Amino acid sequence: MTEPTASFLDALLPQTQCRRCGYDGCRPYAEAMAAGEADINRCPPGGQETADQLAEATGRDPKPLNPDCGDASVARVARIREAECIGCTRCIQVCPTDAIIGAAKVMHTVIEADCTGCELCVPACPVDCIDMPESTPDTGQPLWPPRRAIDRQRAERSRTLFETRQKRLNHHLSRQRRVNRHDPTSDAQDEAQLADRKLTINNAVARARAKRESSQ
Repeated sequence: MTEPTASFLDALLPQTQCRRCGYDGCRPYAEAMAAGEADINRCPPGGQETADQLAEATGRDPKPLNPDCGDASVARVARIREAECIGCTRCIQVCPTDAIIGAAKVMHTVIEADCTGCELCVPACPVDCIDMPESTPDTGQPLWPPRRAIDRQRAERSRTLFETRQKRLNHHLSRQRRVNRHDPTSDAQDEAQLADRKLTINNAVARARAKRESSQ
């Protein structure tokens, strides 16, 4: 059997970019599966059907979803109670698809059509003003695997938004390093900023997992 490519496996994933699989997004998870470094049952948003498809694509035995990654919950969409928002930007920092708009000390809001329901913004909010109601056919990440053309279109858009955001962040980091190349403290500052951003995201992932576990 020919080994599947990362792109083929990535196309089977829902593109929520929620990190519940333990990787930094759907593409990194797909790359790990293609390399034989990750199991096929670590995508709760994809559900058991996606796990079965990944098993078939990789020639591995089917497995039930790994409970350590969370349950296969219904699709949801983030909504900010705007009157309570303090404009801290922490939700913006962790949103993998740039679905939250706003600025420091300015009220934020969610672009519902671009929200993947990853839930990373909920534990990142220091005033707990973000809700995750069940999505409707017109908002949020659709159920996966896709049943309608719009489901596939939304997944493709989520992938594009995620990749665009990653390129922007990487470009910003590279530019800062070039601009401050002659400053002996610049590299340490850049690394500190990157580490702080990763810590914010990792903490959000951990808190989201703990919150899901406590609600079960």
